[in-house]
Amino acid sequence: MNLPLTDEQMMIRDMVHEFAHGEIEPYAQEYNTRGEYPAEIIKKLGSLGLFGMMVPEAYGGAAAGAVSYSLALQEIAWACASVAVTLSVTNLCAEPILQFGTEEQKHEFLVPLASGEHVGAFALTEPEAGSDPSSLKTSAVKKGSAYILNGTKQFITNGSFAGVFILIARTSADKNGLSAFLIPAGTRGFHIGKEEKKMGLLASNTVEIILEDCEVPARNMLGKPGMGLKVALEALDSGRIGIASQATGMIRASLHEAVAYASERRQFGRAIIRHQSIGNMIADIAVDCEAAQLLTWSAASLKDRRVPFSREASIAKLFATEAANRSAYKALQVFGGYGYIRDNKIERIYRDARVTTIYEGTSEVQRMVIARETEKGG
Repeated sequence: MNLPLTDEQMMIRDMVHEFAHGEIEPYAQEYNTRGEYPAEIIKKLGSLGLFGMMVPEAYGGAAAGAVSYSLALQEIAWACASVAVTLSVTNLCAEPILQFGTEEQKHEFLVPLASGEHVGAFALTEPEAGSDPSSLKTSAVKKGSAYILNGTKQFITNGSFAGVFILIARTSADKNGLSAFLIPAGTRGFHIGKEEKKMGLLASNTVEIILEDCEVPARNMLGKPGMGLKVALEALDSGRIGIASQATGMIRASLHEAVAYASERRQFGRAIIRHQSIGNMIADIAVDCEAAQLLTWSAASLKDRRVPFSREASIAKLFATEAANRSAYKALQVFGGYGYIRDNKIERIYRDARVTTIYEGTSEVQRMVIARETEKGG
C-alpha cells in the first residue's frame, strides 16, 4: 500500500523489515514452541534504537514519531507478535514518564528504557478491576516520605523482565482517587507472582504482581496525587496505536501465509488460489489489511501532529484487532488441516490474534470511547 510516508519513515520501515525477516522470523516459532522470552532478540531491538523511537534525543531516544513507530511495530509483528507486544508495552511505560515525569524521573527511568537497557511494564489490571480502573483496590498509604503499597496486579506483560513498572494504586477513598508510581524492579515488598499459561503470545512474559508493604519513595510518584487515572487513560490512548499496529502486522502475515500456500497447494487440477471460494477469502484478508493500515496510519499521524487522537486510536484498535481475528481465521481455513498443526506459522498467528481484542481496552470499551468521542464532536 502506498501510504504518504516521508523518506525517513520509509527508511525506518525498510530497516526494521530487514531485521524482522533476518533476525526474528527464523527463530520465532522456536521461541514460541518453548514458551521462552526472546532475550537475545529484545537485546538486538535495543541496540537498533527501537525502544526509544518515541523518546526525545535528550533522553537517549530517536524522536522518530508515532508513524515510524507504528511502521516498525507492524514489521516486527509480521514476524512475531510476542516480540511486538514486548516493545509496545515498554513504550506504554516510557511515554507517561516523558509526559508526566520530573527531570529526575526522566533521567533515572526513561533513559534506560530508551536505550533498551530495560524493558518496561504497566501495572493497571487487578483480579477484580479490568475495564473499570475506578474499581482498583491496590492501596498506597502515605507514611513519612514514602508510600506503602499493598495489593495484587494481574496480567502484567514483561513483568519478570522489566526494569521499571508504572503502577496505578489508590491513594484516597474517592472513586477516582488513584495515583501512579514508578517502581524499580527489586524493590522490597514487590514480588513477581505466577506466570500465566496463555493461549497465545507464548514468547511474551505475563505475570501476577504481589505488593506486600512495598515501600516506594514519594518522589517516585508520577504526576500529582489523584492523577493516576489520567496517566492511565492517556497512556492507553497511545498504547492503542501500538496494538493496532501489532494487529495490522499480523493481518499482513496472515495474508502472506495464505497467498503463499494457496499458490502452491493444488486440488482438482489447479492451485487452490484459482478456486473462487479460496480467492474470496484471500480478497477479504487483503481488504482488511488495507483498511487496518490506513486507520492505524491516520491515528499515528494525528498523534505526530499533536492534535487529539483518542477517537481515531480507538477506531484503529477496534478495527485492526477484529480484522486480525477474521484474517487469521480465514487464512487458517485456506490451509485446511495443515493450518491446525503447530508447525505452521498461521496456527500461531491464529492463537496470538485472539488477545488483541481484549488487552489495552476490549473491543467493547473501544466502542464506548468511540461513541463518547463522536458525541462530543457533534
